[in-house]
Amino acid sequence: MSEKIGRRYRSFLPWLSGITVIAILVLSAIVLSRRAVLAAPEQPIAFSHELHDDASVQCLYCHPSAMRSDIAGIPSVEKCIGCHRTIVNDRDEVQVLIGFWERGEPIPWEEVVRMADHVYFSHQPHLLSGVNCETCHGNVSEMTVASPAIEMDMGWCLECHYEQPEEKVARLADCLACHK
Repeated sequence: MSEKIGRRYRSFLPWLSGITVIAILVLSAIVLSRRAVLAAPEQPIAFSHELHDDASVQCLYCHPSAMRSDIAGIPSVEKCIGCHRTIVNDRDEVQVLIGFWERGEPIPWEEVVRMADHVYFSHQPHLLSGVNCETCHGNVSEMTVASPAIEMDMGWCLECHYEQPEEKVARLADCLACHK
């Protein structure tokens, strides 16, 4: 009897090995894709949020549209040059900025955080309800290179929405709050 079981086990061994290899490959792909999502995109200018924070520049100074539109937006060349005409304009990266300004070209920044196309998100209600930038973007003031701090997926958003006061949860957990 035990020899019969041994033969059966040996016949399943290749299948089991194949399934194990496939599972390892799938898990590796998931981990690598998550790392890719959280990687910092290459930018045309080595911009440091940390340096700007050290100079007491507030998030909303450079991203004022976060309070009056759905997106925070990326500052224009005009916004940047407004300070850097006279402030640390001898630095290499500021010289790159000045080059964009003189050529009349926008800076081709790469988005650091991007929501899925089917998701509606607005910074306004979050800021107005007291959610600070660091909650979702991490401590950008300590980042030399801005990179996503959190994988913002539906589960992560719902977790935060469910933690809100009970009278708000039903509205915040409604699918149409984010999917329009």
